[in-house]
Amino acid sequence: MGVMDRRRSPIPYEAGKALQELGSNLKTARLRRNMTLEEVAGRIGVHRTTLAQAERGDPAVMAGTYVAALWVYGLTKELADLAAPERDAEGQALESASSRHRARSSLGGMSNDF
Repeated sequence: MGVMDRRRSPIPYEAGKALQELGSNLKTARLRRNMTLEEVAGRIGVHRTTLAQAERGDPAVMAGTYVAALWVYGLTKELADLAAPERDAEGQALESASSRHRARSSLGGMSNDF
């Protein structure tokens, strides 16, 4: 299943493209280390076809497979920084813009008692 087919893709197009790039990066890391699909798959406990699917950016592959592959290549430190709150400029801006302030503190002594 290609990421380009939006009718069948379970994730947004941009997310699929990011997964494809991650998969390509995983493949490059494996080849640079002169490792086979079988070697890496054996270390992380998946079948070689599952690892090959991850290297293609298949969204059906469990996230744990991607993370375990990063671990084999020594690249998990960078993973923790991806969604770090201090790096989320948009989230910080939304948080500060949505801080609610009460328009009036009380009913000014009025009562609903008739």
